[in-house]
Amino acid sequence: MSIDTTYAPDYNEAGFWAKLANFALAAGRDLVDLALQLYYALQSPATPVWAKAVIVAALGYFISPIDVVPDFLPVVGYADDLGVLVAAVGTVATYITPEIKAEAAETLGRSFD
Repeated sequence: MSIDTTYAPDYNEAGFWAKLANFALAAGRDLVDLALQLYYALQSPATPVWAKAVIVAALGYFISPIDVVPDFLPVVGYADDLGVLVAAVGTVATYITPEIKAEAAETLGRSFD
């Protein structure tokens, strides 16, 4: 499966954290968990450049205000984002280590618990 890199230029760290801060509850715990796993895999020096490109494209799509299904639509607004993040996680799963999952879970816990 290939990930469309159209949205890669939309990714930036400040935009990522702003999206999570403003929309975490609306997006839901599962989506935020995947986004955090990808974010922390992106930060890892062990993640190869090709995998980082996939991650940047997926996170760019997630934070982009323009995507296939507008995020403000109830229930379905984040379905496309979830699909993109699931595809990206599947593509780079080898680089999402137990440590990265634990770091994502810790951050997620601070946001949802």
